[in-house]
Amino acid sequence: MKNIYSNIYSFNSKSLKKTIKSLKQGNLVGLPTETVYGLAGNAYSGKAVKKIFKLKRRPKINPLIVHYNNFKDANKDVILNKNFYKLYKKFCPGPLTFILKKNTKSKIHSIVTANLNTVAIRFPSNRVVKTVLKFLNFPLAMPSANISSGISPVSANDVFEDFKKKLKIIINGGKSKIGIESTVIDLTGKPKILRPGIISSSEIKPFLKLSLAKKNFKIKSPGMMKKHYSPGIPIIFVGKPSKPSHAYLVFGKKFKKNPNNFNLSKKADLKEAAANLYKILRKIKKRGFKKIFVAKIPNRGSGLAINDRLLRASK
Repeated sequence: MKNIYSNIYSFNSKSLKKTIKSLKQGNLVGLPTETVYGLAGNAYSGKAVKKIFKLKRRPKINPLIVHYNNFKDANKDVILNKNFYKLYKKFCPGPLTFILKKNTKSKIHSIVTANLNTVAIRFPSNRVVKTVLKFLNFPLAMPSANISSGISPVSANDVFEDFKKKLKIIINGGKSKIGIESTVIDLTGKPKILRPGIISSSEIKPFLKLSLAKKNFKIKSPGMMKKHYSPGIPIIFVGKPSKPSHAYLVFGKKFKKNPNNFNLSKKADLKEAAANLYKILRKIKKRGFKKIFVAKIPNRGSGLAINDRLLRASK
């Protein structure tokens, strides 16, 4: 059953068949995940992955994350190691992306990996995308379903706002539960986090010793471009709003209700704040504010990921 948009479908057996058929034909589909909505295409098909880069206007140097149902499906494309298995057992399926060495016999198209000998892989927990993956004999290359460097989508309507009818199928899976992109960990050498996410370094450290990622490293995964997640409005970390056209992104109980104040979490819950981040940034943009001032957000746990996204959005 469709909603008011002719290309947004509820998830049922009919829309599942339609999705599977479209993906097998080399087309792209907007799919929900627990992190953000993804723009999905056959990772083995040059035709499909070229469409992803073109539709998103994505730089070719920025690799894609490849999504699998389980580690057995990924085994033919990447070299799984002991560090991978430690984290997979604890955190998967879920919002954790692994950078691993590419298997020489892998069918993953070179465009997906930006011609690197490594692959970014993930095992989503969202029911919709997991069901889709079970019916495919190929993994899905699936970046966020938005125009490159813009705000990531957390609903089917967000996807429609960016692509309109350019996507024939967008599956409505409700609001993304986590609301920010996965944590990315490089396991090709000494383990290091390349992109913070809802799974923090403190949660990973009991299983692996982490090394610091260098500032001038090669782009091995999504989320490493300097400008990303941007609402197209200046984001300022110093000072407070001084005009009615300025929005104030705040966090915690001390901020009073105000039409210019947008509270990520009145309870000062960092996970709730992460889940609200992109939804609120889109709301601020739609209301026509000219600048966004940001109150201090604790730089721990999910706060690390929030601050990373806001910093890149401010570039």
